[in-house]
Amino acid sequence: MPALTSCGVNFNAQTEQVYNPAAGVDNRSGTVDVLNALIVSGKDGSGTVVATLVNQDQSHADTLRGVAGSGKDASLHVTPGGATTIPAAGMLNLATKGRIFARGNRVDAGNFVQLTFTFARAAAITVQVPVVPASNPVYKGIPLPSGG
Repeated sequence: MPALTSCGVNFNAQTEQVYNPAAGVDNRSGTVDVLNALIVSGKDGSGTVVATLVNQDQSHADTLRGVAGSGKDASLHVTPGGATTIPAAGMLNLATKGRIFARGNRVDAGNFVQLTFTFARAAAITVQVPVVPASNPVYKGIPLPSGG
């Protein structure tokens, strides 16, 4: 009987694969991981940048220096306004502490916007993030830009 039940188990089993059950995108290529990055939009043209930044450096804190549109989204206007310190071996949740607002003609639910996150110590990370509607109950409580 054990031989029959182990046929679907190997080193590539689905439980061993990274799976993100959320709308946002992940980038784990640097010292700081950008997790579940997205923009929550209350109205077309404006929204709030949401992501969790995880510092993999066990010894040194890092600082989020900025978020900017890049590529075809270089004209995106991004306004920071919250916490920026990412503790050593810690995280910064932009949904609760970041207050980073984005404005631009492509900040419209259903689009993808290219953002670059820059840090004091870690290499910059560029990701294509989805724009999601604030009307989704999952995003209740996310602060939106005034008028958005």
